[in-house]
Amino acid sequence: MPESSRCRARGGCHPPSPGDVVELRVHGVIGASADDILDRPHVQRVAGDSKGGFYRPRRGYGDSRGACGVVLETYRWSDLRSGAAARTLSLVLLLPFMACNAAAWMRPRAKVSGGVVWVGCRLVGLSLTALYVLSFVGVALDLLACKCMSLDSCLGGRTWLSWLGGQPVGLRIALLALVPIAAIWVLWLVGSRCGRWYDNFIPPTGEPADTPLGSIGTHNAKPGVVRLRSIHVATGLAVLDLSLIAALWAGRGPNLLTVLLTFCAVLTLVASVVLLCVPSVIDAVAGTPVVDGVVHALRSTAVVVTIAVIGRVAFDRNEWPAENGLPGHDVAVVLLVGAQVVLLALLGIAAMVGREGSLGRLRWSGPPLFACLAVGLGVSFATEFNYRVSDYLDRDLPTADVLPTSPVLAYKWTMFGFFVSVIGAAVAGAVMVLFTRRHRRRTADGIVARDFPEVAARTARRRAQVRDAIARARFTERLCPLAVTYCCLVALSLGFTALALDELQPSVAVEGLVSLPSDFVSAGTQLGSYLMALLFVGLFFGGLFAYRMTAFRRYIGTLWDLGMFWPRAAHPFAPPCYAERAVPELACRISMLVRQGKYVLVAAHSHGSILALASVLQLEPSVVSRVALLTHGSPLRRFYSTLFPAYVGTHVLSEAGSRLGWRWVNLWRDTDPIGSWIFTPGRKGDDALRQRSAVDRRLRDPQDLDARGRDTVWPPMCGHQPCVTDDRYEAAVCELSERLRTG
Repeated sequence: MPESSRCRARGGCHPPSPGDVVELRVHGVIGASADDILDRPHVQRVAGDSKGGFYRPRRGYGDSRGACGVVLETYRWSDLRSGAAARTLSLVLLLPFMACNAAAWMRPRAKVSGGVVWVGCRLVGLSLTALYVLSFVGVALDLLACKCMSLDSCLGGRTWLSWLGGQPVGLRIALLALVPIAAIWVLWLVGSRCGRWYDNFIPPTGEPADTPLGSIGTHNAKPGVVRLRSIHVATGLAVLDLSLIAALWAGRGPNLLTVLLTFCAVLTLVASVVLLCVPSVIDAVAGTPVVDGVVHALRSTAVVVTIAVIGRVAFDRNEWPAENGLPGHDVAVVLLVGAQVVLLALLGIAAMVGREGSLGRLRWSGPPLFACLAVGLGVSFATEFNYRVSDYLDRDLPTADVLPTSPVLAYKWTMFGFFVSVIGAAVAGAVMVLFTRRHRRRTADGIVARDFPEVAARTARRRAQVRDAIARARFTERLCPLAVTYCCLVALSLGFTALALDELQPSVAVEGLVSLPSDFVSAGTQLGSYLMALLFVGLFFGGLFAYRMTAFRRYIGTLWDLGMFWPRAAHPFAPPCYAERAVPELACRISMLVRQGKYVLVAAHSHGSILALASVLQLEPSVVSRVALLTHGSPLRRFYSTLFPAYVGTHVLSEAGSRLGWRWVNLWRDTDPIGSWIFTPGRKGDDALRQRSAVDRRLRDPQDLDARGRDTVWPPMCGHQPCVTDDRYEAAVCELSERLRTG
């Protein structure tokens, strides 16, 4: 429906005339209702739907125009990555996969190092899927089928388990093997269906953009995701197959059928790893039947082998000491965690070799940091899952070093490692805060003295508050040593699990190595379990209240938006990428307005600036010549350019500014811990540098220290809040509008 017809049908809004400037506002992480974004009480949707829609003030209810007569419009996209509580909670389950997927997009610009990081993150993602399956194998096969069902004390009073207690161990394992299979199916279901709210969107059909960031949403990424999903499903089934085959080897020893099944399962694992090491195969465009045939054959082979293995185990009547647990499960957990440590070290080395700038900058530490976060969360979930089920099976008996229904020893080492990582990171963070506090305060004192040269006794307290706010905001620039410390602690703590192969308890081993009291180590291990439970509960309620309460939305929403912005490239079960709709939809709207003869001023706050930048890079030259960009509270340099140098580096920012003809203004505050300047805080140099310097406009915050005679309270510190109610924001709107009109 044409816009004029749409407006008449919805209450008589009058479309702007050709030559008008449309101020298209894009909100950030916190989001808001359309009337709050536009600062108008009555609005109506003129395009899009309830998930991602464009809104304008309704005419006839006050002034519907903005500064200097611009037409107000907003793009509200916050519901694309939120919605029902069940869907938001599913993101908690997918959080390790999301962090791993984001790590792949943080690869350096260097071709070799970037390729190594890309492949390494995909292999880390594959190990997370294997760990997910192993955690269910540990619960269903090791704890339930082997240990619990071999003990009368565990089966007593549990009719839902006792009916299997007298059955052969092979039959018990075969039946409970359906639990890990169901877990794989749930993972497939959640990963594929939690993006159904994009179904109403009509994707673009034009050529992809010529920049990696601008190509988001302009090409069909589904074939690559489907291939990755098949590979991960095949890997999960192969891990289950090898766990079941270990029981066959324990009962009957090797025979021709067992050796053949073992060979097929190992071959499936090796083929999955090899395919992930060849990015051109996975990332091939649609319509490549050879690649799709190989991947489909791999998944089908895994399914057939799984059916054969389960059938063989179900009819196995050989008895073996099942009360000792599933054979080889403890070794499998240690080997998998050891492989993850090697991959994390490889990522760290590749990112450091391909870095741009000094080692003290956060620019190179993104891939190992987020990969460590993904592995740490995955190991924590697996450990806590096994120990909570174990606590239920042992009827809440006091936790000892070894109980009949205890999980494998490797999980106790991961609990102790988690305790060491948390304590070490907390100590490192405290040291960093204290170590950098003097320098940050000295810098903040200089800023305050420059902004408020007049010193008065009545403003001394407020001056100190402003200085402390600026000092806290500048701590973001000092996170690199803390990130490196955290990565080293995670890798070291995961390496502790190798000691489980010698059947060493953490309390005994640590006491012998560093002479710490065994009781202290046991208490630390127990505390690690509580910290894991607290982490899971925190994420659970954080996901439940995310985008429902401002306090949760500010912190949980930042992590969600950072991870869900990037397409699924490293892990197919990561949450779907909302930018695949938001970016092309915003670009299409801008193009539509320009074709109607209007100028478009895109005003983006916080995370909305990355959506605006990607959309600008998708515009045709004839369209972008009638577009200007106004960003405020933008994390483009502080976070995105630092963490994603290959996609939002300085070369991409300069390319966007050049395409816009440098019709770009960025407003930033020293008190903002997220947003900052983009090109330069204000330097002099050649013409190119002066163009970049003209983009950034620093806003003094607060505007004054003393409100006496003008107000009853001190002028507020705005920090990361939007600037739309600031007079300096309106001045920037008027300036850019005039530059568009005079072209």
